[in-house]
Amino acid sequence: MLLSIHPDNPDPRKVREAVKILQNGGVIVMPTDTVYSFASMLGNSKGFDRIARIRGIRPNKAHFSLLCKDLSDLSHYTSPVSNDVFKLMKRALPGPFTFILQASGNIPKMFRSSKKTIGIRIPDNNVAQAILEETGVPLVVSSVHDEDQILEYTADPELIEEKHGHHVDAVIQGGFGELYASTVIDCTSGTPEVIREGRGDIESIL
Repeated sequence: MLLSIHPDNPDPRKVREAVKILQNGGVIVMPTDTVYSFASMLGNSKGFDRIARIRGIRPNKAHFSLLCKDLSDLSHYTSPVSNDVFKLMKRALPGPFTFILQASGNIPKMFRSSKKTIGIRIPDNNVAQAILEETGVPLVVSSVHDEDQILEYTADPELIEEKHGHHVDAVIQGGFGELYASTVIDCTSGTPEVIREGRGDIESIL
């Protein structure tokens, strides 16, 4: 199912329709400020397993990220961070960055890797923010990859629906996505380290 939600002015009724799918244990594909992503609600083990299956990843090997509404979720889902790391995140977010942090005990056990770390994202995207506001909890997300070697990610939601519509409960049509994923910064050692350069501009936040 293709569910159209205006990228600038999300219709609350359609947002609630997407959220109802998530609350009922479903999986959707939704826009972010980078590439489109598979998403399920945190704590939905069936949704987590479905995303892993779609991605061809064993659930216990999956390193999916949490999509959060704002930095207030940090204290609940991650171990305490240093003032320097918090200030860096405050400069960068909302925006196209993923921060790898130590996970707290509140992350469901099935989500934690052996390293007990978690990727945190706060998207600068109206549709994503509207969905997060309505759910009231973070979403487990994983980017939609394209098998084409030139275009690593799929930006057209209609093409995503053609390819993955039978795997998910809805694909949100929220405009064209980006071709580049987020910049990933590992902060688990206390010293930020860029481990993947993506859409985020490192120089703008340092």
